[in-house]
Amino acid sequence: MTTVTAPTVGGLVGWAAATDHKRLAARAGVLSGIFFTAGGVVALIMRSELAQPGLQVVSRQNYNELFSLHGSTMLYLVMTPAALGLGMYLIPLQIGAADLLAPRLNLFAVWLIFGGGLLSYMGLLTAHGPADVGWTAFPPLSDRTFSPGPGVDFWIAGTALAALAAIILSATMLGTVLLRRAPGMTMLRLPVFCWAMVATCLLTLFSFPALLAALGVLFADRHLGFGLDPVTYLHLFWFFGHPVVYVLFFPFVGAVAEVVAVCSRRRFAGYVPLVISLLGFSALSMAVWAHHMFTTGQVDNRYFGVTSTALLIFAGIEYLDLVATMWGGALIFRTSMLFAVAFMVQFLVGGLTGIIVASPVLDYHFNDSYFVIAHFHYTLFAGSLFGLFAGIYHWYPKWTGHRLGEGLGKLHFWLLLIGTNLTFFPMFVLGYDGMTRRIADYPADAGFTRMNELATLGSVVIAVGMLVFVANLIRSWSRAEPAESDPWEGHTLEWWTSSPPPRHNFDSLPEIRSYAPLLDLREDAEGSR
Repeated sequence: MTTVTAPTVGGLVGWAAATDHKRLAARAGVLSGIFFTAGGVVALIMRSELAQPGLQVVSRQNYNELFSLHGSTMLYLVMTPAALGLGMYLIPLQIGAADLLAPRLNLFAVWLIFGGGLLSYMGLLTAHGPADVGWTAFPPLSDRTFSPGPGVDFWIAGTALAALAAIILSATMLGTVLLRRAPGMTMLRLPVFCWAMVATCLLTLFSFPALLAALGVLFADRHLGFGLDPVTYLHLFWFFGHPVVYVLFFPFVGAVAEVVAVCSRRRFAGYVPLVISLLGFSALSMAVWAHHMFTTGQVDNRYFGVTSTALLIFAGIEYLDLVATMWGGALIFRTSMLFAVAFMVQFLVGGLTGIIVASPVLDYHFNDSYFVIAHFHYTLFAGSLFGLFAGIYHWYPKWTGHRLGEGLGKLHFWLLLIGTNLTFFPMFVLGYDGMTRRIADYPADAGFTRMNELATLGSVVIAVGMLVFVANLIRSWSRAEPAESDPWEGHTLEWWTSSPPPRHNFDSLPEIRSYAPLLDLREDAEGSR
C-alpha cells in the first residue's frame, strides 16, 4: 500500500493549520504548559496571602477571583488537555496507524481549547469577574444576583468550548482505536496505555455532555431567570465532576504502567485484570456522583457511600498489577521511574483519603474543609501530575529526538516531591482542625498559622522545581543530545519508528503477537542464541 503525504505548508499558516496528530498533540501540550504557568502563579499568590492571618497581598474579592481561576484553569485547561494530548500523540503510534481519524476535526478541537482559555481569562477584565463561582459555579453564587455582569458568562462560554473540545478529541481517539489498528493487533493486544485511553474516552463521551447541559441551564437561568433548582444543577454537574477525576487519572495510570514495565525490564503483569479493572472502574465511577452531595440531604447516602467505597476494588487491582510488574524485575531508577513510583505512593494517599470522604458520617465533618483540598490535590497534583512527568521523561526522546538530562531531571523530581508533600499534607491537618476552604483570611488565634506557613513554603519549593524542569528543557534543545529510535528498549510500537517519527509514522511494522510486540522480538532473538 502506498502512503500519500499531503504537501506541507510552512510559516505561521502551516503551524496553525497542521493536522498531523503529533503536531496537534504538541500544540495541546504547549497550551497546557502555558495555562499551567498561569494557574501556578495564581496559586503562589493565594498561598502568599494565606501564609499569615490578615489581608497582606490581595483583597477578598481578588482572592475569590484567583481561587475560581486557579481551579478552572488546572482542571479544564491544564490536566484535561494534557491527558488527551498524550493520547493524541501516542495512540496512532502504539496501534500502528498513520494518523487519528478526522484530523481537521481534531485541529478544530485544539483551537477550541485555546479559545476557551482566552474567554475564561477575559472574564477577569470585566467589572464583575467570576469571583465566587469556583470551578463548579454552584447556584446561587453563579446567578446574576451574586455575580452580575458578563464575567461568569465568559467563564461559562470558555468552559463549554474546552468541554466540547474534549468530547471531539475523545470521539476521534476512540474511533481510531476501533478502526485503525495494525494487522494482528486485536483489542486484547492493545498496549496498556491504549486501554487506559479507551476508558478515558468512554468516560469523557458519557460525562462531559452533562457539563455542557449544566452550563447551558446555568446560562439560561442567568438571562431568562426561570429559577434553576440548585440541587438539579448539582446532579448535572457532579455527574460530570466525579468521572472527570478518572479522565485526568487513567491516561497517567497507563503512562506509569508503560514506564514501570520498561524500567523493570519485564512484561507488564496482570494485563487482562488491568483491562477489566479499567472498564469496571469507568462504569462504577459513573454511578457514584452524588457522594459529593451527602450534606444536602437530597440523596441516598447509604447507596452512594457503598458504591464509592467499592471503587477501591478496581483501584486495588491496578496497584497489585503495578507492584507485581516491579516484583523480581531488574529495576532501573531513571527519572521517569522515580516519578512513576512517587505517583503510585502519593495517589494512594489521595485514594485512601477518598474513602474517608466517601463515608457520609466522616464527610459531614470534612465537607468544605481543607481536608477536601488536600485529598483533591493528592489525586490530581501529587498523583496525575507526577504520572504526566513520568510520561514526559519516558517519551520525550521519541517526541523530539533529544534526551532530557538525568541530573536535572532527578533534581526536578526531588524538589517537586518535597514541595508537593510540604504544600498539601499540612492541609489534611488544617481541614481536620476546621479550616474551611475558599477563604482569604483566618483568625490569628485559630491555630492555623504554622500549617499555612509550611504549605506556602512548599509552594515555593514546587515553583523552584518547575524552574529546574524548564532549565532541563532549554538544556536539551541547546545541547541537542540525540536519542536513538529505542533508547530504553521499549515494548510497544512507537519505539519501532524513528525519533521523532516521520509524518506517516511507520515505513514498516513488525509482527504483532501481543501487547508488547518489541519485547516479543527481543525475547525471540535471545531465545535463538
